[in-house]
Amino acid sequence: FKATSNGSPLLRFFVGILLIIGCSVFMGCPIKMIFRICAGDITALFGFFGLAAGVYIGIKFVGGGFRLGNSTQSPVANAFLIPALMFILLIILLWEPSFISLSNKGAGAQHAPIYISLLAGLIAGALAQRTGFCVTGGIARLFLWGPKEVKGCPKSTGLLMGIISFFLIAFFASILTGQFLLGWQGQPSSNESYGWSFLGMLMVGFGSVLIKGCPFRQVVLAGQGDSDAGAAFLGMLTGAALVQNWGLGGNAVGTPYEGKVAVLLGICLLFIIGLIYRNREISIAPEFQAGLD
Repeated sequence: FKATSNGSPLLRFFVGILLIIGCSVFMGCPIKMIFRICAGDITALFGFFGLAAGVYIGIKFVGGGFRLGNSTQSPVANAFLIPALMFILLIILLWEPSFISLSNKGAGAQHAPIYISLLAGLIAGALAQRTGFCVTGGIARLFLWGPKEVKGCPKSTGLLMGIISFFLIAFFASILTGQFLLGWQGQPSSNESYGWSFLGMLMVGFGSVLIKGCPFRQVVLAGQGDSDAGAAFLGMLTGAALVQNWGLGGNAVGTPYEGKVAVLLGICLLFIIGLIYRNREISIAPEFQAGLD
């Protein structure tokens, strides 16, 4: 736990919004993408290729000198803002006051008992914090160094082994629980908007590289005192609200017009950000290199 910041919090906030919009168009974050693939959903592969393409584009900008600021110490109080917010939300969840509406049907109502969810979250969070688990981070290392160099780096090897283990556990869990269904049709949380699934996850991969971490990684970093990740996390919460209120997310029918416009504008915005914040005098900025060593 350490209070750190690299600057540009407002920009990270907006990128956080774009991450969730991209996830909603694909109908899943990178973690959900893995679950869908491991459950036999062939359509999720379009999201995987889109994510990889977005990471590749982001790496090209990082290699060209993209940077958002130097890593500096920040006031300790900043590090407690997001954990304090989460604690307040937990109290509200357990208290269930009348001014809070909880879902009683649909995906929002489908969850494990609260205490089991808390235990699973604590275990998953601890493992993710210790291993630096990040789907886009693993793909980025492969693009930067190649399989041979990654294999020789203990940190990279551990990260990739974590991702591979996640794949295998999810795959066997799908088989053992009878939820594995290989095919294109009839898959839960999917549609036939393959191109938009590709572009949605491309935006997620691109944005994740620019702010150094996929949505899951941003949550973990925010919990360990990173103010930048905290700004991105708040952006993700805002993005989720916009998706629900503006109807941007994909559904069983396909991708709505509003979602298509949001993805195209979001990708254009990420390219603009990448160009504006590029320093041609450096290759890989120190703050990115520190996270890859």
